[in-house]
Amino acid sequence: MAATSFFKYLARPQPYICKRCIRNRNIARESRRAITQNFLRKTYDAELEWKAQAVKIKAGKKQNMMSILEERGFVKDIAGEKDALSSLMTEKRIGAYVGIDPTAPSLHMGHLLPLMTLFWMYMNGFHAVTLLGGATAKIGDPTGRTTAREQKHSDVHKANVISMHLQLKQLWVNVGCLAIKYGYRRNWSWKRGLLNNNSWINKLTMMDLMKVLGSGTRVGTMLNRDSVKTRLESGNGMSFSEFCYPLLQAWDWWHMYNTIGVQVQIGGSDQFGNICAGMDAINYIRKTYHDPSIRQEKEEPLMAPYGFTTPLLTTSSGAKFGKSAGNAIWLDPEMLSSFDLYQFFLRSSDSDVERYLKLFTFLPLEHIELVMQSHIQDPSKRAAQHLLAREFVELAHGAQAAKNAEMQHKKMFKGGPATKEGTNAKSPQESYMSPSLNRKAPAISSHNAPSKHIVLPKSLVFGQAFPKILHAAGLASSKGEGHKLVMNQGAYVASDPGRASTMGDALTWLPIKNFDPELPKQFLIEENLLVLRVGKWNIRMCRIINDEEFETQGHSCPGWEEFKAAQAKAKAVEQEFKEAAA
Repeated sequence: MAATSFFKYLARPQPYICKRCIRNRNIARESRRAITQNFLRKTYDAELEWKAQAVKIKAGKKQNMMSILEERGFVKDIAGEKDALSSLMTEKRIGAYVGIDPTAPSLHMGHLLPLMTLFWMYMNGFHAVTLLGGATAKIGDPTGRTTAREQKHSDVHKANVISMHLQLKQLWVNVGCLAIKYGYRRNWSWKRGLLNNNSWINKLTMMDLMKVLGSGTRVGTMLNRDSVKTRLESGNGMSFSEFCYPLLQAWDWWHMYNTIGVQVQIGGSDQFGNICAGMDAINYIRKTYHDPSIRQEKEEPLMAPYGFTTPLLTTSSGAKFGKSAGNAIWLDPEMLSSFDLYQFFLRSSDSDVERYLKLFTFLPLEHIELVMQSHIQDPSKRAAQHLLAREFVELAHGAQAAKNAEMQHKKMFKGGPATKEGTNAKSPQESYMSPSLNRKAPAISSHNAPSKHIVLPKSLVFGQAFPKILHAAGLASSKGEGHKLVMNQGAYVASDPGRASTMGDALTWLPIKNFDPELPKQFLIEENLLVLRVGKWNIRMCRIINDEEFETQGHSCPGWEEFKAAQAKAKAVEQEFKEAAA
């Protein structure tokens, strides 16, 4: 634009906008309008599809969701009327959730039973939510416990939250792959969520809790709960925080009911009391809530909350599985390898294998029946157990891990050379080199990500820039590569600087942008935990300990020997200088 033609607009009272800006603004506006219209069209089509499916179910041409869950053995007790819940699931694409408190660093097989129920609902079009109890885990559910939980240090709690978050995320990836494997066509309307109740409970005030929920909670009902009566009769008593745990769990459900339409809670057999308490709370709040736009004064069947529990996981002999029983089958490959997990299910008894196939796989029932018929003809081949082991490992650790575990078993029991599970022949440089910088390095995915738990000495973190720490953590093959990662903003650290104490127990990542040696201290969680990431799945949870403790425990890490040598050389030079001066 010529200078003269520009200056003539300066006298105008309104700001000048060039034609290109107007054109770009109009394009953006049309794009937003198209997205909105497209979303509305897809939503409308999804509702029509659900109504058409309901017609088929009522006509007996298609199986309803409750029937699918029951025939596989997922349903034990139902909070509410069974027929009403079945009708609701037919008429409406409701949301359902399973809540898990991160009181351990890993999920175990007992957690997977209600999760499998949720996965089946997701694959049949329902909105499925996995809720991580980052806030409620700080109190601990008193259900089924004769004593209070041991209070864990905050850094242990945060490490558990991060570990379980990643594990649930990977489970959802594996479920998506298995859905495709078994012919489930992913629909646009399929929705899943991974939430953390810390995001809303941390904002909840005592006054809000008492005003909205407390006035409708009867103390007599809470005192009559089995968990409370048992603790009082034993003389151990119960803390006020544990006593109020059902209120917080009920608030979780109310929050998701009110914001994203979650009407069903699924839990283990010990959660029936908490689920009933949550239903009562929601029914009370939705009739008395102060906001008339949310209050539901009339009874609306399609808005009612429901819940159900899954059976207690036991063997045919009645033996229980779980953390409290001391025999938990952990799902984290760092706590129980894929090969050991495969071997566990391979040792399943003939009386258990069919039930486990129904509960822990997505195999059609007809397929399971054929497998069991074949198994009965020749039990020595353990065909059903091999199928169960392969499917379970694929669900928990991914398809490649299942294939590796199966191959390792065959080599071990056929006299072939057994190789370490999941290892690939690659140079030390390739094992450390970030795939974001080295194109020849194997891509890091959810199935082959290296161990995320490591220990680092304080001297390699405090007063050190991020490139050196990335190298020590095994996220970069050298300090030079760590420098390039930071330059390209390819490395991330959890939390915001100066706000580690309010991290919120959620995985929020900030790209590392500079080389200030004092910067890493600002990201320490509880003074001894640093969480780093390169790529999507390559994560390190670095626990920082004193140098002496690091050495005593026999730890090592990239750059540590060089650092010690440099320190020793510096001390020797200093000693020589002192002797010369003397």
